[in-house]
Amino acid sequence: MPGTIYDIVTVGGGLGGSALAKAMAERGARVLVLEREKQFRDRVRGEYLNPWGVAEMKRLGLDETFVAAHANEAPWVIGFGPDRDLVSSTPQGLSALSFSHPVMQETMLNAAAESGAEIRRGANVKSITPGASCVVEFESSSAIESVSTRLVVGADGRSSNVRKWGGFKVSRDPDRLMIAGVMLEGGGSYREDAAYFTFNPPISQASFIAPQGDRRFRTYIGYRCDSDLRIQGPDALPRFIDECIRCGMPADFFAGAEAIGPLASFNAADTWVAQPYDAGIALVGDAAAATDPCWGQGLSLTLRDIRVLRDFLLADEDWDRAGRAYAREHDRYFRALNTWEDWFTSFFYDRGEQADAIRARAMPLIAEDPTRVPDYLASGPDLPLDETVKRRFFGEE
Repeated sequence: MPGTIYDIVTVGGGLGGSALAKAMAERGARVLVLEREKQFRDRVRGEYLNPWGVAEMKRLGLDETFVAAHANEAPWVIGFGPDRDLVSSTPQGLSALSFSHPVMQETMLNAAAESGAEIRRGANVKSITPGASCVVEFESSSAIESVSTRLVVGADGRSSNVRKWGGFKVSRDPDRLMIAGVMLEGGGSYREDAAYFTFNPPISQASFIAPQGDRRFRTYIGYRCDSDLRIQGPDALPRFIDECIRCGMPADFFAGAEAIGPLASFNAADTWVAQPYDAGIALVGDAAAATDPCWGQGLSLTLRDIRVLRDFLLADEDWDRAGRAYAREHDRYFRALNTWEDWFTSFFYDRGEQADAIRARAMPLIAEDPTRVPDYLASGPDLPLDETVKRRFFGEE
């Protein structure tokens, strides 16, 4: 028989799982966080939070946590059109933030513990039985334990086991883009209060730099799956830097820079679950919907998930009804992001005469009026996104 009864068990103690644990524990919920890793380690992942994600962070009351994790304010965007001040040009009126992902994970998990959540590190979940009272079986310190809970929250990433145990169907976009990234230290002349975007449609590539302070910066390249690029491992670093420069990044950014983390590449196709709640199991973050990391929306989307789920749980004692309301709202804003990403991927990465003609028609119009570009990248999925917006972006009106 299951042992202790909880209100919430989060499977995954990273940014999403621990943020929800903190948000609910500080409001009196009994929360258990099951985290497989005993120590978080550096991997290539999202470390840039756009203003709309920062707004979600603030609505969750996580300001002090982000300060404790030494998040770096980056109010400027350089390279994607004229230099842009995000504070004065977004509805949120906020700077973007960049940070070390493992430092943020550790800081957020500690904050959840300080708010009253129970944390179990090195816990390997074996099974989940959905239902009005879910049962979670996990191994910890070589012993098998079983607990029951009102709600299981799957915050266990793109390859989510919770998703599998809950019987959720996963959809996936076609393979279009790859992304490669690495953490560098040193370099020169880049501003630490700015993020850098460069697009080079003729070679179907883009590069992005997110400084984290202390002369460290995460650098990425987005490129087509059918290209000949294979960027993986330390021996590929010179090629990686060359490709960043080909995209338009200044060469002196990389002068004397050294890799202080892995260089890895991944397929960037969106994956998602329609209606990411059922029978006492809610999916959040990449387990619910993993957006193309070439567009940097994953962390903002995760915090939106946590805030929306929290709000519905606090507003309705019937958590099954609250979970279904969360799932409907999640589908709305994810569909908007997925649509916007499709437009941008086609516009900047498609090849051929038709793609070149579209850019030749639209680019001069955008240069005259940058508001033709739907600002989902910085301002989020609540902006209009209809056929009129699309035609204006592609210069078809």
